[in-house]
Amino acid sequence: MRRLLTTLLSAGLILAMTSCATKPADETPYQTASETVTIVSPALAETEYPAENPPADEDPGLGDESREESSGSQQADEDGEEEESGVTETAATQTKPAVQSPDEVRAVWFSYLEFETMLKGLGEEQFRQNISGAFGEVADAGFNTVFVQVRPNGDALYDSDYFPWSYVASGAEGQDPGFDPLQVMIEEAHARSLRIEAWVNPYRVRASGNDKPLSSENQAQKWQSEGSDDVVSFSGGLYYNPASEKARQLIVNGVREILLNYEVEGIHFDDYFYPTTEAAFDQDSYDRYKAEGGELSLSNWRRENVNTLVQQVYRAVKETKSSAVFGISPQGNNENNYNKQFIDVAKWLANEGYVDYICPQVYFGFENESAPFQRTVEEWDRMVKSDSVKLYIGIAPYKLGLQDQWAGSGSNEWIGTRDLLCKMVEASREQESYGGFAMYRYASLFAPDAAVSGQVAQELSNLKALMQ
Repeated sequence: MRRLLTTLLSAGLILAMTSCATKPADETPYQTASETVTIVSPALAETEYPAENPPADEDPGLGDESREESSGSQQADEDGEEEESGVTETAATQTKPAVQSPDEVRAVWFSYLEFETMLKGLGEEQFRQNISGAFGEVADAGFNTVFVQVRPNGDALYDSDYFPWSYVASGAEGQDPGFDPLQVMIEEAHARSLRIEAWVNPYRVRASGNDKPLSSENQAQKWQSEGSDDVVSFSGGLYYNPASEKARQLIVNGVREILLNYEVEGIHFDDYFYPTTEAAFDQDSYDRYKAEGGELSLSNWRRENVNTLVQQVYRAVKETKSSAVFGISPQGNNENNYNKQFIDVAKWLANEGYVDYICPQVYFGFENESAPFQRTVEEWDRMVKSDSVKLYIGIAPYKLGLQDQWAGSGSNEWIGTRDLLCKMVEASREQESYGGFAMYRYASLFAPDAAVSGQVAQELSNLKALMQ
């Protein structure tokens, strides 16, 4: 098998893999069905799926952090040419990466929701203490990679020439927190031999319901004031227009800036692309395209807009820092990806020049009626046609102890478990293009709600044994 044998042999896993089944099946679970916490997602009212006909992927159109935040689960979930970006190469780019690529990526996502408590309004010393402790827990458990969300809302948790300081840093957008959180995270991650990838949300400036004020230096604010459609205000949210070359260049410049100035091992995009299927979102841009002789349908034109950005980002990554990787974590439900967010993942996985890895959010249990875990990971594995692309599997510890309302008869599968995460990793490792897994998110594993803490502790213990 193309990558599996190399991965398993080098990690000593073929002979030394720890079994997930560590406790008798008839022991009393940590949480019974009567203690179920039901997922209720008010954000679904903002999606295009009727409540009576939900898709296989829960909370469609929402990224990881919005999905968890809205569900109520564990712990609140300039334009210019490239060569004139104004970014100067620092000593950091001259050095050898502090951490080499592992045979198996074992990642944990750190969402901006973590930083709401770990970072916002705090000084460098306190933040360093907080993130040091968190990274220490991650490393001690056997993980080797962290995806840290450094551009959540058209802003930055680092010193940027293109994006204002995030309100998640100081409490107000555009306000310098007095230190560089990303640099602190890099130092603390590398001190524990953790790889660190900068997680970027490319298009979102403000999601619906986020009323945090924009700073005067925010490029989206400038374009909006000018009446430009490089940024689009729609249904209470604000987004960079995927059809805009200026917006794409801004995003690419921002990626180059991170790689030039910070010693990260990669750039990671999440599952936020087109926020709606409604034609009104980018009607003016599409009308101009058609008037200029364009022949693609609206859906295919949108997909090509995203394809163009992904190619441009990939090229920027390789030109700026060849050792860095670029990957994307789309939804686990590929119908949503293709027809709701207009991303042609199959094209990315069949051709070089788009991504180094894909990390679908397979946030389903084995008993999920419409998208069981085993079948879903196998489908994703078959989609990988290019030898240059690795498959990571995104897993959902945030569901532990909760009822999964979209899973049909498998809705209680996440309740009272001990080794579900472990079994998911084992199933993922069987795939031919497998390269690793990622857990969403840190707080769900290491700071869960008291109601599920016993169950999560047992799950983490078994997972830790599997990773040793």
